[in-house]
Amino acid sequence: MIIRIDQASPDPVYQQIRDQIVASIAHGELLPADRLPSVRTLASDLGVNLHTVNKAYAVLRDEGHLVMRGRSGAVIADFRHAATPERIAANAAKLEESLRQLALEHRAQGGTEQTFLEAAQTQAKRVFTEQSPDGAKRNVRVLGLDEEGRPLTKKPASKPSTLNTTPAAKGAHS
Repeated sequence: MIIRIDQASPDPVYQQIRDQIVASIAHGELLPADRLPSVRTLASDLGVNLHTVNKAYAVLRDEGHLVMRGRSGAVIADFRHAATPERIAANAAKLEESLRQLALEHRAQGGTEQTFLEAAQTQAKRVFTEQSPDGAKRNVRVLGLDEEGRPLTKKPASKPSTLNTTPAAKGAHS
């Protein structure tokens, strides 16, 4: 799974992470019971603050996409088996409200019902007919890339000018 962080995007980084994990679930790249990297690992791989990843995981958990298992980490939830009637109803309401808001914005910009329905149908076809990758990736790793495809790395903290004098460091030079 590749997560791309666009620092120029108006969307917060946690939302970008959340959206891309949901897309990976929808495309079959992530399957129920797949473990995601720890918050620290993903934050390090993406070069972002660990609280940003924690927030993305919390949103995904609250939406029913993830199950948090303490020290075992985040696991993709099996929505078909774990969805409660309340969650299903909440998701349906969220879908309806999101579509309503998109339709209002489209109409406010001079769009017609027909062009809205055509655009919605085109996107639905894209999502529901895209080929899923062959086989699931059991060892879920994340490669963080920027908008130009370069690996993301966390900027190293400024290092003090003193030498490391820990016993391990001394032993390494002996």
